[in-house]
Amino acid sequence: MPQAHDAPGASRYNGDMTETSTLAPQLRNLRRLAGLRAIEVAGQAAAIAIAMYGIGMALPTAILLALTGGLALAALFTWWRTRQPWPVTEAELAGHLLLDIGVLTGLLYFTGGSTNPFITLYLLPLSIAAAILPAAYTWAVAGATLACYTFLLFMHLPLPQGPGSFALLATLFPGGLPSSLPGGHDAHGAQADFNLHVLGMWFNFALSVVLIAWFVARMAQSLRERDRRLAAAREEALRNEQLVALGTLAAGAAHELGTPLSTMAVIAKELERDHANDPVLAEDLRLLRAQTERCKAILTNLTARAEAATRIACEDYLRQLIERWQLLRPQIKISTHFAGAQPVPELTAERTLDQALLNLFNNAADVSPQGIEVEGRWDTAQLTLEIRDHGQGISAEVAARAGEAFFTTKGPEGGLGIGLFLANATIERFGGTVNLFNREGGGACVRVTLPLQPSI
Repeated sequence: MPQAHDAPGASRYNGDMTETSTLAPQLRNLRRLAGLRAIEVAGQAAAIAIAMYGIGMALPTAILLALTGGLALAALFTWWRTRQPWPVTEAELAGHLLLDIGVLTGLLYFTGGSTNPFITLYLLPLSIAAAILPAAYTWAVAGATLACYTFLLFMHLPLPQGPGSFALLATLFPGGLPSSLPGGHDAHGAQADFNLHVLGMWFNFALSVVLIAWFVARMAQSLRERDRRLAAAREEALRNEQLVALGTLAAGAAHELGTPLSTMAVIAKELERDHANDPVLAEDLRLLRAQTERCKAILTNLTARAEAATRIACEDYLRQLIERWQLLRPQIKISTHFAGAQPVPELTAERTLDQALLNLFNNAADVSPQGIEVEGRWDTAQLTLEIRDHGQGISAEVAARAGEAFFTTKGPEGGLGIGLFLANATIERFGGTVNLFNREGGGACVRVTLPLQPSI
């Protein structure tokens, strides 16, 4: 049996939802804030150690470590909070950003205030707020950063220097200051102060680049993912509206077709009795009456209450379904092959799934009257059903529009263009997918995947 494979122009209906997550966007943002806070704690501890032991600054170590420790506790609390069931609000996210601003203000107050090169770290929480929060919260964070920066212009403790490090710092970036300064200030020490500030600015810029590139980019990715989810939800809502409309039309058609089908059945029975002496005509009339009764049964099932879903071994289900279809299309030759794990797992099935698969069988038979092939493969988790025909295959235009409501390639008298649409919608409702692609050597293949339940 030839194997089908994907080809260019393949049409897929499973709705590509890559990069999706089960977490709410605001919860993911809070988790990223917790990760960012952990980075802040590590960076602050490293900066304190370098300033004290590498440069020899006389810093208020106890206060700085207390602020850093408080931020570490806040990071642990945030990590615990992200594991709780209640939802994360925008106000809560803004509160976390304001807490970070407050801790940063405390650290800067004891290390030079506005003269500290790390003063521009205020822009980081503001960038995050602008990326994930509404305008009101963003302006609140902006006002807080501006107020804290203004406060540090006038109120701060000067940043102490370590005399032992001046020689090294003065040689980092030579030049830039005159050899003598007014008032008898030491140019060597001033050059060291200036170079320390420049070095701090570079390190601050590098840190900001890394954090913004990582954090804000991830925030933007969350926003794009949210937009994709909204677009998928709108598409699903539109499809559901179409299904409701089709259901209403089907119910009305079933009601109207009942009387003419009953009339046709009575007339066919009378003609069969009148022409009993003509074997050929009598056989055709019996087939006509059988097909009419089958149409009446289909309408009865359509108007009856939907049956509850049942669990059945997937191989038994496929064989029973194909036997039913052969009664409708006895003239079509069908080749079947089923194989998979033992014991055979069970499938959750109901009448709508039956109709969806029967529609796919009919579509294949319509373009391949010489016969179709059906192959079923399963493991413990999934059933894969391939329906192959020997027609002309699908063009790129058909692949792009296949599955749309009321799109058909059979002409105005060949079909309504809703079979594949309904089949796709039904199978997706069961958690499955439908793929349509050309086969190697000619013809097309419809691949259906459905989730399975282990047999008891």
